[in-house]
Amino acid sequence: MNRKTALITGATSGIGRATAHEFAKHGINLVLCGRRQERLETIKKALEKTTNVHVLNFDVRDKDATFKAIASLPDEFKAIDILINNAGNAHGLDPIQNGDTDDWDAMMDINVKGLLYVSKAIIPQMIARESGHILNIGSSAGKEVYPKGNVYCASKHAVLALTEGMRIDLNPFGIKVGAINPGLVETEFSQVRFKGDAAADTVYKGYKALQAEDIAEIIYFAVSRPAHVNIADLLVFPTAQANSTTVKKEL
Repeated sequence: MNRKTALITGATSGIGRATAHEFAKHGINLVLCGRRQERLETIKKALEKTTNVHVLNFDVRDKDATFKAIASLPDEFKAIDILINNAGNAHGLDPIQNGDTDDWDAMMDINVKGLLYVSKAIIPQMIARESGHILNIGSSAGKEVYPKGNVYCASKHAVLALTEGMRIDLNPFGIKVGAINPGLVETEFSQVRFKGDAAADTVYKGYKALQAEDIAEIIYFAVSRPAHVNIADLLVFPTAQANSTTVKKEL
């Protein structure tokens, strides 16, 4: 693994950042992508003592910026062996009739179109080498729809459909494609979804949620399997969670 290069989107926080740290432990070269330049530089400074790190500051929603950024990679980082499509978000928790169309656009643009843009920029080189591994970070929301989850759930269902489509289309080239689908993970996710509202502080109370590091370890497990093994689809919950609406909380 220490000769491979991984590109991680959404690397400035949560699962993306934790995955960068996990990969660095194993000597994987890193291309870290995100919208917050200062955070990218902080993570780079922390990890470049362990492995080679390059950062790309762009928004996956911007197609031209995405292609330009990835095309700008220096020669030593150009060959991407592992792509972690992690960038994603949730905005709002409203019934469909009250949904904010700006929230809808943000979720579809980042969770679906952003994943497509980054993949489109990376896949040709994987095809040329007839090797590579793409892991899309989905969600339990891609497995079931819950009240007021409408568009977010739709975007994550789309991620799973795209994962299956990629796996079929890229199969002739020996490229692995899979999805990791977390349930409740304690990250900045709820702060974004509730737009800073105090309700975000209650989401992870009363039980032990998954931590970003838990998912990062699973991601590393998936990408480090032998050549003949592909983790195609993995759903992971904290023990307290049974599905999207059933969570055992201590009073």
